[in-house]
Amino acid sequence: MQEVVFIVEEAQDGGFTAKCISESIFTQAETLEGLKEAIIDAVHCHFDDDQKRIIRLQIVREEVIDA
Repeated sequence: MQEVVFIVEEAQDGGFTAKCISESIFTQAETLEGLKEAIIDAVHCHFDDDQKRIIRLQIVREEVIDA
């Protein structure tokens, strides 16, 4: 079973973006749940076959704190 890995980040203007590290796939959504659905749709459209795949999300969160 093929694994497809996405880097997920919060967008500066709100919502989330996801970029695949091994394929040319990019998508975005307003919520994390919406992004998961968009990623599944994008993977199905990109490969256009019936092969099952594991989708791994690496969620990057940037936080700035005063010290």
